[in-house]
Amino acid sequence: MPTQPTGTVTFLFTDIEGSTKLWERYPEGMKQSLAKHDALLRRTIEDQGGYVFKTVGDEFCCAFGTAPDALSAAMEVQRSLPAEKWGETGPLKVRVALHTGAAEEREGDYFGSPVNRVARLLSAGHGGQVLLSHTTFDLVRDEFAEGTRLVELGEHCLQDLSRPEGICQLTAPGLDGEFASFETLDNWPNNLPLQPTAYIGRQKRLRSVGLFS
Repeated sequence: MPTQPTGTVTFLFTDIEGSTKLWERYPEGMKQSLAKHDALLRRTIEDQGGYVFKTVGDEFCCAFGTAPDALSAAMEVQRSLPAEKWGETGPLKVRVALHTGAAEEREGDYFGSPVNRVARLLSAGHGGQVLLSHTTFDLVRDEFAEGTRLVELGEHCLQDLSRPEGICQLTAPGLDGEFASFETLDNWPNNLPLQPTAYIGRQKRLRSVGLFS
C-alpha cells in the first residue's frame, strides 16, 4: 500500500464525463461500470506509487511523491479504460488533471491552493484528456517516453482562481488527441462587461502621481 506523500506533492484528479446522464439512462449498468472503473483506477494509481486519499462520487483524488510517476499513472489510466468491456453504458470517458504544489496534509486529506487549482483544472477538461499545469510540466519535461509530448494550450482563467493557469495537454500513442475548446471562463460566451482594472475609480490618486490627467 503506497504511503501518503508530504511536502511538495503532485496531485492527480479524475472524474467521469457525463456520469449524471449515464446514471439516469443506465442505473443498473452504471453500478457495474462504476465498480469496474473504481477497481481499475485504484489498481493503476497504486501500481504507479500513487496514494488515493479521497473519492467523491466517481471522482478520484490522488497524490504522488513525484510528477513523473503521476504522469505515468495518467497515461496508463487513459490507455486502460478503452480496453475494458463496459456493457450497456459503453466506454467510460475519464478526464485527468495534474498539478504540483505544497499542500497542507491533515488526517489523511489535503488542503490549500494546489488542491483547489487541480480541481479547477480538471473541470476544464474533457473525457479522454490529460491536462497538466505549467508547474507539473516543468517537472516532467525531461521524462517523456518515445512518442510522448505535451501540447502548449496557453493560459486560461479558471473559476475562483486569482491568476490564469498555464495548461498543457498530454499526447501519446493510444491516447485521444483532438478535443473541443476548454470549458473555462475565457471561453464562455456572455454579454457581461470586462472586469474593471485596479485603476477604475481612482482618478484622484492617479492624478497625484501623474498617471492620469
